[in-house]
Order: sequence, then C-alpha cells, then structure tokens
Amino acid sequence: MSQVLDRARIQDIDALRGFALLGILVVNITFAASGFPIHVAEDPAYGSWLDEVVRWLSSAFVDMKFYLLFSFLFGYSFQLQVEAAQRVGAAFRPRMLRRLGGLFVIGVLHGVFLITGDILSVYAIIGLVLLGMRRVKDRTALIVAGAIYAYLFVTLSIASMFLDTSAILDPTTAVAAAQQTTANLAGSFSDVIGEHVRALPTYGLSLLTVQGPTTLAAFLVGMVVGRRRLLKNLNGNEAVLRLIQLIGFTVGITGGVYYASLGGNANTRAVLISVLTAPFLSAAYAASLLRFMHTDRGEDIRRLLAPAGRMALSNYLGQSVATLLLFTGVGFGLVGQVSPLETVGFAVGIFVLQLILSHLWLSNFRYGPVEGALRAVTNATAPSWRRIDQAA
Repeated sequence: MSQVLDRARIQDIDALRGFALLGILVVNITFAASGFPIHVAEDPAYGSWLDEVVRWLSSAFVDMKFYLLFSFLFGYSFQLQVEAAQRVGAAFRPRMLRRLGGLFVIGVLHGVFLITGDILSVYAIIGLVLLGMRRVKDRTALIVAGAIYAYLFVTLSIASMFLDTSAILDPTTAVAAAQQTTANLAGSFSDVIGEHVRALPTYGLSLLTVQGPTTLAAFLVGMVVGRRRLLKNLNGNEAVLRLIQLIGFTVGITGGVYYASLGGNANTRAVLISVLTAPFLSAAYAASLLRFMHTDRGEDIRRLLAPAGRMALSNYLGQSVATLLLFTGVGFGLVGQVSPLETVGFAVGIFVLQLILSHLWLSNFRYGPVEGALRAVTNATAPSWRRIDQAA
C-alpha cells in the first residue's frame, strides 16, 4: 500500500510539472512566433476582436503564472534531492554544484541558439542561493520569500508612480523594432542567433527586476513544502486544497483581469498587480489539478501528464527546438504569419506530441535524453540512460 501511495505522490509532482510545461509553452511560443511581444508592441496585422480576446485571455490566465509553479516544483525537488543524499550519506554540495553548472551551460546554449530568452541559466544561478540556504529554518526561508515580495511591492509601486512607460515604450519605435526582429528571426541561422544575443540585455533586466526575485521566492516556498511533506499522500479531499482554490482563484483572477485590462507588461501598475496576485492563481491551478487527479476520471490525466513532467528538461528544450523549426528561417519561417489563436493551436499540438513521445521514451528508458546527460554531470560519471529492463 505504501508503494502505491509513494508512486501516486511522485506522479502528482510529475503531472504538475507536465501541466506547468504546457502553460510555459503557451507563453514562450508567442515570443518565437512574432517579434512584437518581445518589444511589447501590438502587431497591426493581428488586431481583430478575436486576436485581442486571445491575447487578453492569455494575459489574464497564463502570463506570469506557470513559471512560478515550475519554480515552486524546482524548490520542492531540490529538497527531495537533499534528503536522498542524506539517506545514502552522499556529498550533496559538490554533486549539486556540478548539476547547477551543467544546467547553466545548457541554459546559455539554449538562450543563444534556440529561443529568445532563457530561464535555465537563471535557475542555475539562483540555485546557488538555494544551495547556500538549504539549512535555514522554515521560518527564515518564508520570511525571505515574503521580504522579496515586499521589496517588489515597494520598487514597482514607486516605478508606477514616477515612471512614464509611454515615454519609454513609444509605439512607433516599438513597432519598427518589432518588424526588424521579425525579419531577423525569418533570416538565416546566424541572423536568428544574432537576434537572440541582442535580446539578452532586455531579458536580463526583466530577470533582475521581477522574474529572478520571484523565482527565488518560489524556490524557497517549494523547499519548505518539501520539508513538511505537504504534498505527500494527498487524497484530493483535503480542506486546505479547497481553501487554496477559494482564495487563489478569487485573488488571482481579479489580479489577472486587472493586469490584462491595463495592457499587461506595457503598464507598470499592471505588472505590480500581476506580481502580487499571480502566485495565488498558480497555487489555485495546482490545488485544482491535485484534487482532480485523485478522482476516478482524474487518474487518467495524472498518468497522461506525469511522463512529460518526469522528463521536463528534455521537453522544455524540445519545445524550443520545435518553435525554432516552425517559426524561424532555420525551418518553415512562419514568424509573423501566425495569428494569436493559431499560435495557441501550435502550442497545444507541440505539447500533445511531447506527451506521446514522453510515454514512448520512458517505456524504454529510465531517464529523459537531457536528464540522463545532466545526471552524468551531477554524478561525474559517463552518460547512461538505463533501459527500463535494467536494474535500478
């Protein structure tokens, strides 16, 4: 019975990670499909009511939500790795340093060659902070997470009062820059790489000011939840999950609607509201999926999503390979030629294909392609993906 419960617990986490992958793809694919989102500009070719509705819904319910869930799960898994190392008496720190170093290299290559922007290298850098804080008390970790959001509240509030975003984001200049970016992405591989490199300072500023700090906060909360076994042996009927849904959807949807209605990232006040309320919606999504997966109908969803989450790193990079081939001049060159609704359709199609491939791969191997390589770096051994019929 305990083995069944443990397997369900592991599948819960993997399924949540797989679900987060879909949300991340829905956001990231917009930056691959057009140069306009990168420059926070409206594409005049796609300004119909349907285009506006799709963008609005994405802003309200997807943007800035799923990377938080993914980051929370990173912190949770980090804690599981700490405990696993302690059980076998392994030296955790050097192993994790090698792992984070490998992740940083993968992230840099990913951000230069595959897609505009990258989160893996940021995870690696912030992971060093998490590594240094792994022995702090739960209370301290939560205080630091709260202090991060207090800092963001103060800085973004000041920015919203004194920063004139319209003066910075001139529509004419933004559209011209977006058109140039789109043309570059439609060019040769060297043009695409050049565009990725030129965008690094812009993404670096975003990561320093908002995404990086919130990622660390999510890491710390995930670590604490992992320590307290709060996701272990859930049955879906826990009152706390219903409470998270009630508060999370109320606060999160209110903030998401406000964010979308004010123009998303083009408005500093909207960003402030989203930063403060997005964690609530992320938590509500997670609680809802956890509750549903423990129903008779939901068990199939858990089994469907879990393999994709189990090899999340491979799938995350695979998403970028797919968008590179679909939208840039390296492949079909569809950049700037796909509507917002069609872009979402592509995202769903890519994810469905990844679900199928994840099941097929893990029916033969114990680790995903990139996971196996990173595991070798972590353990300082030769790569081995282990066939499923081999001993553990």
